[in-house]
Amino acid sequence: MKLYENKNGAPIRPKFGDLRRWRKERRSKTKDLSFRVPRTEFDRTAWEAEAPPAKLVWIGHSTFLLRLGGLSVLTDPVWADRMAFEKRLTPPGIALDRLPPIDVVLLSHGHYDHLDFPTLRRLPGDPLHLVPEGLAGLFRRKGFNRVRELAWWESERTSGLTFTFVPAQHWTRRSPWDMNRSHWGGWIVEGEEEAADVPTVYFAGDSGYFDGFAEIGGTFPRIDVALMPIGAYEPEWFMSPQHVTPEEAVQAFRDVGAATFVPMHYGAFRLADDTPKEALDRLYAAWSASGLAAERLVVPMLGETVPLLRGSVPTDGAVSPPAPVLTQRSGR
Repeated sequence: MKLYENKNGAPIRPKFGDLRRWRKERRSKTKDLSFRVPRTEFDRTAWEAEAPPAKLVWIGHSTFLLRLGGLSVLTDPVWADRMAFEKRLTPPGIALDRLPPIDVVLLSHGHYDHLDFPTLRRLPGDPLHLVPEGLAGLFRRKGFNRVRELAWWESERTSGLTFTFVPAQHWTRRSPWDMNRSHWGGWIVEGEEEAADVPTVYFAGDSGYFDGFAEIGGTFPRIDVALMPIGAYEPEWFMSPQHVTPEEAVQAFRDVGAATFVPMHYGAFRLADDTPKEALDRLYAAWSASGLAAERLVVPMLGETVPLLRGSVPTDGAVSPPAPVLTQRSGR
């Protein structure tokens, strides 16, 4: 059976000794987990309104509901109350029974905080599941027949949208017997060239920092919105091959060349030693130091409907686009 790797040979099998060292370090740390990501009531009426035609809602962790080209697209759907022995820190931004019918589900990889079959079974509609190479067989064994698996740089086109699976630096495992038996990556979602109301969205999935971000930006030079992970980075000596720090996320955003940064992968589950507040504080500090325009960083509340526009990508990092991609407040 095929084993999957990172493009640059980055380590993909966490060592038992390193894991034991991390667990020992963790016992000596005291962390304040009282911060809760701000939230608002999901407005189903605003979501279903024709204008604006493109929009997103952050549901939590790496789960976004996107409205693009008339389709409802869901990324890494996870409504689980717990992850391993840890209780979810904040409820999802939309209750599962309030979701609109889903047309497409995008999966970045097989880790449990990104692939939750109990959630997938409860989704409304009859979605097409786009998954990394190596996962289709598992989906079919679980009873999902509308599934298409893609290798890096392969694309699937449906109803006017093109979904391209792009590299990430990570790894995956769901059992002791399936280490890296499927791949991992992110997704680029594009509309027709003439579809002025469909922005290009990059969903990065999980990744350590690597030269693939620049490669993605070079291949897709008009990315409007980048959904970038910022959490689960501490301790950095252990997590860096698989998760970017907030500072690395800002650099990855610059490498990709997108117009607007939307953070994710924080606030829902305690997967490492950093806290949601620490991740956000470091993101804000890194953004301030970067010279990037403040309006290019958008931090949605859970459940908030955020309009998306197709806009120009700035050529100068310190200058905001003439038509901001996300017409929504940023900052704390």
